[in-house]
Amino acid sequence: MVGVQIKEAVVLRFQRLCAARKIRYNELAVRSGVTPSTVYSMMDPVRKDISIQTVKKLCDGLDITITEFFDDDLFRTLEQEIY
Repeated sequence: MVGVQIKEAVVLRFQRLCAARKIRYNELAVRSGVTPSTVYSMMDPVRKDISIQTVKKLCDGLDITITEFFDDDLFRTLEQEIY
Protein backbone atom coordinates (compact mmCIF):
# COMPACT_ATOMS: atom_id res chain seq x y z
CA MET A 1 0.00 0.00 0.00
CA VAL A 2 1.79 3.10 -1.27
CA GLY A 3 1.16 6.65 -0.14
CA VAL A 4 -0.31 5.99 3.29
CA GLN A 5 0.03 8.52 6.08
CA ILE A 6 1.29 7.48 9.51
CA LYS A 7 -2.01 7.62 11.40
CA GLU A 8 -3.75 5.55 8.73
CA ALA A 9 -0.89 3.03 8.78
CA VAL A 10 -1.08 2.70 12.58
CA VAL A 11 -4.83 2.09 12.43
CA LEU A 12 -4.48 -0.47 9.63
CA ARG A 13 -1.77 -2.28 11.56
CA PHE A 14 -3.93 -2.53 14.69
CA GLN A 15 -6.92 -3.61 12.62
CA ARG A 16 -4.89 -6.38 10.99
CA LEU A 17 -3.39 -7.55 14.27
CA CYS A 18 -6.80 -7.66 15.95
CA ALA A 19 -8.35 -9.51 13.01
CA ALA A 20 -5.51 -12.04 12.89
CA ARG A 21 -5.86 -12.71 16.62
CA LYS A 22 -9.67 -12.54 16.56
CA ILE A 23 -9.64 -9.77 19.17
CA ARG A 24 -12.39 -7.15 19.30
CA TYR A 25 -11.50 -3.55 20.02
CA ASN A 26 -13.16 -3.70 23.47
CA GLU A 27 -10.97 -6.67 24.38
CA LEU A 28 -7.88 -4.86 23.10
CA ALA A 29 -8.76 -1.91 25.33
CA VAL A 30 -9.17 -4.13 28.41
CA ARG A 31 -5.92 -5.98 27.73
CA SER A 32 -4.11 -2.67 27.22
CA GLY A 33 -5.47 -0.77 30.20
CA VAL A 34 -7.12 1.94 28.11
CA THR A 35 -10.76 2.82 27.71
CA PRO A 36 -12.71 1.38 24.77
CA SER A 37 -13.40 4.97 23.70
CA THR A 38 -9.64 5.47 23.31
CA VAL A 39 -9.43 2.58 20.85
CA TYR A 40 -12.57 3.56 18.94
CA SER A 41 -11.44 7.19 18.80
CA MET A 42 -8.12 6.09 17.34
CA MET A 43 -9.97 4.16 14.62
CA ASP A 44 -12.01 7.24 13.64
CA PRO A 45 -10.69 8.57 10.30
CA VAL A 46 -11.54 12.14 11.34
CA ARG A 47 -9.04 11.99 14.19
CA LYS A 48 -5.62 12.82 12.81
CA ASP A 49 -3.32 12.22 15.78
CA ILE A 50 -2.56 9.31 18.07
CA SER A 51 -0.14 9.37 20.97
CA ILE A 52 2.87 7.12 21.02
CA GLN A 53 1.93 6.25 24.63
CA THR A 54 -1.37 4.83 23.36
CA VAL A 55 0.42 2.86 20.65
CA LYS A 56 2.78 1.42 23.28
CA LYS A 57 -0.07 0.44 25.61
CA LEU A 58 -1.93 -1.25 22.75
CA CYS A 59 1.23 -3.11 21.75
CA ASP A 60 1.60 -4.27 25.35
CA GLY A 61 -2.00 -5.48 25.24
CA LEU A 62 -1.21 -7.48 22.11
CA ASP A 63 1.97 -8.81 23.75
CA ILE A 64 4.24 -7.39 21.05
CA THR A 65 7.04 -4.87 21.24
CA ILE A 66 6.69 -1.48 19.67
CA THR A 67 9.57 -2.49 17.37
CA GLU A 68 7.57 -5.52 16.18
CA PHE A 69 4.56 -3.28 15.63
CA PHE A 70 6.43 -0.86 13.36
CA ASP A 71 8.35 -3.65 11.57
CA ASP A 72 5.77 -3.87 8.80
CA ASP A 73 5.67 -2.84 5.15
CA LEU A 74 2.95 -0.29 5.97
CA PHE A 75 5.61 1.88 7.60
CA ARG A 76 8.17 1.56 4.80
CA THR A 77 6.13 3.47 2.22
CA LEU A 78 4.71 6.38 4.19
CA GLU A 79 3.96 9.70 2.55
CA GLN A 80 6.05 12.65 3.64
CA GLU A 81 3.86 14.71 5.96
CA ILE A 82 5.01 18.33 5.77
CA TYR A 83 2.26 20.88 6.19
